Amino acid sequence: MMTNAMSGTAALARPTSSTAGVRVSTTGRLFISVMLILIFEGAIRKWISGSSTLPLILLRDLLAGYVVVRALSHGHFRHQRAVLQVLMLWSACVLGWGLLQLTLGESNFPVLLIGLRFWLLYVWFAVAAAAGMSERDYIAALRALLISLVVMAPLVVLQRYSPPGAFVNKSLEGEEEDIFVVIAGVVRTTGTFSFTSGYTIFLNTCAPFALGAFEARKRTTWHRVLAMAVLAALVICTLVSGARASFVYAGMMLGLFLLGNLLFAPMRRKGIALVAAVLALLLVAMLASLFQGAVDAIQERFQVAAQSEDFFSRTLSIFLGEPGTLERASWLGAGLGIGSNLAQYVQTGGRVVFVYAETEAGRTLIEGGVLGVLFILLKLGTIALGMTVALKRAIKTRAVFPLLVWVALALAMLTWPAIGQLTANGMLAVLLALGLLSLRYPQLRLFG
Repeated sequence: MMTNAMSGTAALARPTSSTAGVRVSTTGRLFISVMLILIFEGAIRKWISGSSTLPLILLRDLLAGYVVVRALSHGHFRHQRAVLQVLMLWSACVLGWGLLQLTLGESNFPVLLIGLRFWLLYVWFAVAAAAGMSERDYIAALRALLISLVVMAPLVVLQRYSPPGAFVNKSLEGEEEDIFVVIAGVVRTTGTFSFTSGYTIFLNTCAPFALGAFEARKRTTWHRVLAMAVLAALVICTLVSGARASFVYAGMMLGLFLLGNLLFAPMRRKGIALVAAVLALLLVAMLASLFQGAVDAIQERFQVAAQSEDFFSRTLSIFLGEPGTLERASWLGAGLGIGSNLAQYVQTGGRVVFVYAETEAGRTLIEGGVLGVLFILLKLGTIALGMTVALKRAIKTRAVFPLLVWVALALAMLTWPAIGQLTANGMLAVLLALGLLSLRYPQLRLFG
């Protein structure tokens, strides 16, 4: 499905000379709209109206569907006919399997519709958006994403240093005891999202692009200040997140960035790359010192968790599924969409998450059976091809950015609850579209 999409398609700045004066296209505006709804819909649900959940989901689904319709009607796939054929074949397989489950009594019609939404709609949206967006659209989307990151930083700092019962930390209908904490009295920040996982996924999405902005060539002192501000926002948001996964992920991405920047930089720029690496490490050290309380809290959280769980086993289960997944899975599957939070919300009127499986791999196998195995293989094929092309782009452009994006995308495809959780489903599509565009536009002309 997504494997052939890569062959047809490669970051925060003013338009480059090739895009100066060119307006953002309709597809670009639609893509940015879906992305911003994903980032801020949780804030509306938390602090304005809890009943806005379904209308907001419907709005962005309609916008995503319109992007697909535009791509088909305006010939955006004309240079990627193989991509279109693979998408249509995969869609036929998913629809046929869902109907088979329905016929054999393993599903019902509302759950099937939800399953088609989770398994198909946002895959089509991602590939259609990447096929229809120009470099100007790509730059505008990255601007919007990174500005959202900078705006998020003061909010999460406020949440971190506010008590669990403060307005910024709970929803209108929530109770203080429902708030997740790192240690007693210290909240797990959520930013504009309604749950901690949404915020973690947002940080993971922003990380390669924030580092890419720091890597890109800057023409003026103001450009350097902007790049430092974006990197600082990423570090601050990670430090106060209270999420172990965010700390591990951000550390890994920063290490890959520093190593790759030194490795891929041409010989004449090795000195500049070394200076940039030192500046990045100094910025991280300074902010870690400034937010020492947050660092101490997450260290304590690591220590407490190490006493009650095996970190290696837990990490392995995220990629391969929980123990006993294969025993609970059948060849037919329990029904596409049945393990999603939307299906539970529609069927019970409340949020009941992770009923069938907690991990993405487990949920895929239990929902889809044989089709779930095929889906996992397709994702692995997509990752292998995308990483190969990204490495070639990195070598050609002498910049690590495309490879960073695809490392992030590979981890997202394998670990995010994309067929189970609404925000993860949408943000994976955003990251996939940007990943495909990073292969088409690998040269970072972020600051003119």
